[in-house]
Amino acid sequence: MSASIKVFAPATVANVVCGYDVLGFAVNEPGDEVIMKLTEGSGIRITKITGDEGRLPLDPQKNTVSASVQHYLNHIGKPDVGVEIELHKKMPIGSGLGSSSASTVAGLFAVNTLFDNLLTNKELVPFAMKGEELACGYGHADNVAPALLGGFVLIRSYQPLDIISLPHPDDLYAAIVYPEVDVPTKDARQMIRSKVLLKDAVTQWGNVAGLVSGLFMKDYDLIGRSMTDILVEPTRSILIPDFYKLRSLAMKTGATGFGISGSGPSVFALTKDEATARAITQKLQQHLKGIGINSLSFVSEVNKKGPVILD
Repeated sequence: MSASIKVFAPATVANVVCGYDVLGFAVNEPGDEVIMKLTEGSGIRITKITGDEGRLPLDPQKNTVSASVQHYLNHIGKPDVGVEIELHKKMPIGSGLGSSSASTVAGLFAVNTLFDNLLTNKELVPFAMKGEELACGYGHADNVAPALLGGFVLIRSYQPLDIISLPHPDDLYAAIVYPEVDVPTKDARQMIRSKVLLKDAVTQWGNVAGLVSGLFMKDYDLIGRSMTDILVEPTRSILIPDFYKLRSLAMKTGATGFGISGSGPSVFALTKDEATARAITQKLQQHLKGIGINSLSFVSEVNKKGPVILD
């Protein structure tokens, strides 16, 4: 059992437009890093957090990383083990890219590795969901499952938890732009309607099935026309500056499909190649700059590995 480890875990795009709380995929960048050490004492200590501008709690009961690690230690029968954690945020908080998820997954992967991989990555998902519950009040898996498993993931059921890894076209790229405006996940969730019309639900089911089929068949046209959301996007798009203009620009520049990443404000496009993805981020950032909004952009293939140990 080694005593110290450094782990990177990736950001994720949850929902993938039509799959609210049931679809997500991982990207190569951005992400978060955790350094974890087993110590002689007892209990979990967070010794350092960087990149958060002082926004995240050092209290181990309130931080998603330490809280999830504690659940894991309780499960393996070592609740009082001494653990020191450093968290290095390499991605924006509240971006809609699974910021809390990346931190939590890095911590769980680290502690599981230090204890000789007692659980598989898939078995770590429920522990990571505890972190999401702390972060936004609801333990959803559409960020943590792809962050742990890599690739595209479908959560077929929450009770019981049933997670399915999906194939995808090898040359699929994501173009992500994060407009620097504040959209707290809790607030964004509360805006969503709790009741929907049956005809709208039928449309949404068709799109989710179409998107999953398109991924299996590697059919870009089917993927693109299935990336339509009539339940959640109309409400959440209000919080994102010029959302429909951004979508129009992305589609004109060659996007296969476009939508909100998680609860926003980040938006993303899927493309057939890296050059198109870079052209899209450039156009979107240019437009946002024109209306006085700073932004960050990321271009990435779909991450196939999930969390990794860093040297």
